[in-house]
Amino acid sequence: MHRQDIEHVIKIGKSPLSTAQVYAIARGESLIAVDLPEVSEKIARSRRHLKAALERGEPIYGVTTGYGGSCGSRVDADRSTELGENLIRYHGAGSGEPLGIVQTRAAMVCRLMSLLKGYSGVSMDLLDRIVLFLNNGITPVMPSLGSVGASGDLTPLSYLAATLEGKRDVFFRGRRMPASEALEAAGIRPYRFKPKEPLAMINGTSVMTGIAVVVVESARRVLDAAIAAAAMAVHGMAGHRRHFRPEIFAAKPFPGQARVAAKLWTLLEAVGQPQESERPEHLQDPYSLRCTPHVLGVLDDALDWIQKWVETEANGVSDNPLLEPETGEVMTGGNFYGGHIAFAMDAIKPALASTADLMDRQFALLVDTRFNRGLPSNLVGLDGPQSGLHHGFKALQITASAITAEAAKDTMPAAVFSRSTESHNQDKVSLGTIAARDADRVMGLASHVVGAQVLAAAQAAELRGGLETRPGIARLVSAVRNVVPMVREDRPLDADLQKITGVILDKGIS
Repeated sequence: MHRQDIEHVIKIGKSPLSTAQVYAIARGESLIAVDLPEVSEKIARSRRHLKAALERGEPIYGVTTGYGGSCGSRVDADRSTELGENLIRYHGAGSGEPLGIVQTRAAMVCRLMSLLKGYSGVSMDLLDRIVLFLNNGITPVMPSLGSVGASGDLTPLSYLAATLEGKRDVFFRGRRMPASEALEAAGIRPYRFKPKEPLAMINGTSVMTGIAVVVVESARRVLDAAIAAAAMAVHGMAGHRRHFRPEIFAAKPFPGQARVAAKLWTLLEAVGQPQESERPEHLQDPYSLRCTPHVLGVLDDALDWIQKWVETEANGVSDNPLLEPETGEVMTGGNFYGGHIAFAMDAIKPALASTADLMDRQFALLVDTRFNRGLPSNLVGLDGPQSGLHHGFKALQITASAITAEAAKDTMPAAVFSRSTESHNQDKVSLGTIAARDADRVMGLASHVVGAQVLAAAQAAELRGGLETRPGIARLVSAVRNVVPMVREDRPLDADLQKITGVILDKGIS
């Protein structure tokens, strides 16, 4: 990301952000700026409240007390900074491969959004430093394993806190390097935390929420591509547009189901006589074609409430303790708990896996001469005696089935595996970060199955012919052909699959 090449700026702090806005910042498509001056006054007031509480000698969890099950111990106010430094140090216990850069940047945005609410007692200096990291493309190397999702994402967020100080590693300018080296190259001084700031940095749901933002936005692209693939498959199978009549879906008015049907109805609109089979046994298309709105509508409808939950979490305050903005009262509670994100991400997994399964079933129809209504076996793109030497999409359909099985396997809900930890202080935990990581994985698997079906369905639509009668289908096929050529003779299709999946997740095919 080159800062000078980015013109769009999203202001943060005054108005809620949508998942699309967080995603745009995370992908480096927009810079970020704090919406001043109201925010800075709110932050300064919160900081004054904290200072006053410290001067009164009031015990403040995590500032003048130990952490978690050790909160019975007391610490002098003048040693609070040392206490916070130790908090960051000992939570450097993550494991596994790092989270993706986009997911990590989304988590940074979510942490910033929470702190900007003025309940955490942090300084504008800290918030400005997070903005500098985001706008300069400095991304902490954040291990993916180690959070139980309460008290928030303590361990992974400690890597964000540490890198602000110039410690641990970051991704910067295309490579991994020590944070101190990146800060020097960017002309940024290492940050020095003030009392409570280390706890405020790590005691929230920002990692699971950042991952959930990426899942929601990517799932919408996957859904749109699945609708496109289904429309091309209906044409390729000489299927029937009549299955998607609006009246059918008005009779059982799930909004998402109706939206999917309406898109299919439009894409399959004909300007001439479309090639729809009139054989008596083809009066109704197979379920995997005819019931496409009923399957994909589940994901569409689920995304409506899941997105609202994710946006509520992202725009809310996930920290403990909180400072009441007006009175400065120190309030201890559990806003670091990620139960809503856990449930939302557990819920989206089967909807995504079902989408993959639908695509795989459609793919199976297209390649099998017993069911594909006259298309060549395995969608081989050659005619004549040489066609027997080629097997077209046979192996890609096997790949799609394997990935579908893997996606289905990973739909086990995470939240039900809550366990007691941290000396039984954290005795009920959300496991929201695990749920979000699982959902991200299922979304990635589903995107590859949808990509495979997009390739197969475009091939089937071309082989069926008559694209001139359906401009919507012709446009979709053309969009696919702008990425990969038609398969005429056997060739490896792995690169084709990677390209089309990348396009789906980047800008979509619809």
